[in-house]
Amino acid sequence: MSHRITKSFTFDSAHWLPHVPETHKCRRLHGHTYTVILAVEGPLDSTLGWVQDYGEISWAFAPMLETLDHHCLNEIDGLENPTAEILAAWIYHGIKPKLPLLVEVTVCETPRTTAIFRP
Repeated sequence: MSHRITKSFTFDSAHWLPHVPETHKCRRLHGHTYTVILAVEGPLDSTLGWVQDYGEISWAFAPMLETLDHHCLNEIDGLENPTAEILAAWIYHGIKPKLPLLVEVTVCETPRTTAIFRP
């Protein structure tokens, strides 16, 4: 039997989308308060009764959070075109080595817009 747990994080960053038409509002520099939701999945540890310690998820994401928070995403290697979809995949690939049970990354640019990456 497998269980899924999630942990959410928020950060503030600026970006622009360089490949949209000049007249598109996202072509201009703007910012978001992003929410990132990391989902891990696996069997329950028979002794501890959990899939993974939430603190381990926070530890794994901490360096990435520091890289993203209050920075311009376009200036970060791999995020030159920082759509929510690309950001979700970038986070997944960057954190997966530290978080082997990671199965999904959700990035919300606003409360009403969400991109989900599942490999």
